[in-house]
Amino acid sequence: MSTRAGFVALIGEPNAGKSTLLNRMVGAKVSIVTHKVQTTRARIRGVAMEGEAQIVFVDTPGLFRPRRRLDRAMVAAAWGGAADADIIVMLVEAHRGVTEGVETILENLAEVAGDRPVALAINKIDRVKSEVLLGLTKDLNDRFAFIKTFLISAEKGHGVGDLRQWLAGELPESPWLYPEDQIADLPMRMIAAEMTREKLTLRLHQELPYQLTVETESWQERKDGSARIDQVIYVARDGHKGIVLGKKGETIKAVSQQAREELETFLDRKVHLFLQVKVREKWMDEAERYSEMGLDFKDSGA
Repeated sequence: MSTRAGFVALIGEPNAGKSTLLNRMVGAKVSIVTHKVQTTRARIRGVAMEGEAQIVFVDTPGLFRPRRRLDRAMVAAAWGGAADADIIVMLVEAHRGVTEGVETILENLAEVAGDRPVALAINKIDRVKSEVLLGLTKDLNDRFAFIKTFLISAEKGHGVGDLRQWLAGELPESPWLYPEDQIADLPMRMIAAEMTREKLTLRLHQELPYQLTVETESWQERKDGSARIDQVIYVARDGHKGIVLGKKGETIKAVSQQAREELETFLDRKVHLFLQVKVREKWMDEAERYSEMGLDFKDSGA
């Protein structure tokens, strides 16, 4: 039997459920999932096997109206991910319907997609009644010629198997692009940094929306099979450092423990995690920080 392989880009508004869908498809946590928008910064690839097909998912940052340098780089990465893929899947939240952001994506979709097939996945279907779903499906298909429409719940798994099977059949005949047991092509250092950043985002809520980033500074393999991971949390202002540390260091301790526990589960071994907080006022303007996040500094504009 011949094998198939190719790239699938997941695009949509921030918080549409792209990361949740990617993790559900791959069967492992490779993309940061929070209730805050714009948490996925880099084009994270997850690899899913379906029969003889290898589906490589490109989880792009949410598409939104950019205001800052980092925003512009994230939006450029999102459209770049779509332009590089074999198939594009657009995610729309069922309960939010056709928002201004969805309209903006639809306006640009034809130009970016070219002759690539574009499927529609209406997510979070458990939040609306069937007549609302039918109306939304018709409305979206009237606005763009989607090759196929899927009604899914990425969180609960409804309809995800059908989408994965269809994608597998649509990919070009090709040798597999990655070893069968490799779930993501992101370096482990970046995945580890994303896990810590997710815990910070959940813990800090609205206090430090996007003013911080996490980098894995060193990764040492120990003789006993464990790993020592040193990470730096960069914040933009001195006052932010105190927020990340928390009263008597309570916040940083809690974040460190939660991130360490998740890393140990993910790596299936003991992890020694050490976190430092550093103030870098201009980190959003430094090319090195962008490359650490898998973004292109040139795409951020002057």
